[in-house]
Amino acid sequence: MTHSVVVFAFDGVRLMDVSAPLEVFTTAGGGYTVCVCTPDGRDVTTSAGLRIGADVAAAEVRRADTLVVPGAADVDGFLRTVGTVGQVAALAAVSGRVAAVCTGAFALADAGLLNGRRATTHWEHADALARRYPDVAVTPDAIYVQDGPVFTSAGVTAGIDVCLALVEQDRGAEEARRVARDLVVFLQRPGGQSQFSAASRTPPTRHPLVRPLLDAVVADPAADHSLRAMARRAGVSTRHLTRLFREQTGTSPAGFVEGVRLEAARILLEAGAGVTRAAARSGIGSDESLRRAFARHFGVTPSAYAARFRGTAVGEGGYASTLTSSSVITPSTMRNERNWKGPASSLSAVETRT
Repeated sequence: MTHSVVVFAFDGVRLMDVSAPLEVFTTAGGGYTVCVCTPDGRDVTTSAGLRIGADVAAAEVRRADTLVVPGAADVDGFLRTVGTVGQVAALAAVSGRVAAVCTGAFALADAGLLNGRRATTHWEHADALARRYPDVAVTPDAIYVQDGPVFTSAGVTAGIDVCLALVEQDRGAEEARRVARDLVVFLQRPGGQSQFSAASRTPPTRHPLVRPLLDAVVADPAADHSLRAMARRAGVSTRHLTRLFREQTGTSPAGFVEGVRLEAARILLEAGAGVTRAAARSGIGSDESLRRAFARHFGVTPSAYAARFRGTAVGEGGYASTLTSSSVITPSTMRNERNWKGPASSLSAVETRT
């Protein structure tokens, strides 16, 4: 039986939010019919300036097995466009399941499709989604979330992840693996969005006691920033300092220090430092401490992270020397890495509820 996939495109849509689902389902081939629908059946222009041809107008769609709603570069502008949210709701009403890519989650939420459901979106917009739609349980670190027939995913390339999950649901794991191999991507990437976002930015407090401490930690992460040492520098008790940190930053002194040190370790690894050097210079200490911190926060080992995000310097012969097709990191290779005791992939990367 054929499975119909409708991708809703509109002016200002993110190009990859449209192209990624199209690539996955067309690569899966037989069994899928894929079309692009637009608000009025006319071509649309993406945020990148590329025109996308329309197969059908939204009002002409009578039935779809899967509806994909991409994200807009200008979320507020999209939501203000007369009729578009209503069109998303109407399309969802004739679809068996719905998947949003990136900020497409805002369109689903505005249409009431996420009320009482768990959802995710691009890490940069997760807080705004939660504030704007309090009936939605936002999971900010997930790559994608399934809650019944509704799927939401993180930014841009996460459209590939969620559509591979849909292919696996329809055609089985082997077909999803075949598509992933063809596209040279993870079938299920390890870790959540924390590994891609700048999670430990300095909070914007101007408190006369807390601000100098924050600046000191950022300036030299490897220095002594124990609770006792910081309280002594601020001239207050450890209990009072902990309370001030909670009020001004939303976290504990230890939590802030660990976040800054993890950020420093990530930067060092991306710059080419080894695990031992990154652990020492960031202030985290030992290799094992760094591995445990990465497993807890990012769901990957430091060396796996470095292999994926280190700069792709070109080596002899003109080939990129950092990561090749024979050295792609997979959950199985992570499990076999020396001293790795964490899970094969972060449980926070994917959340489902049928």
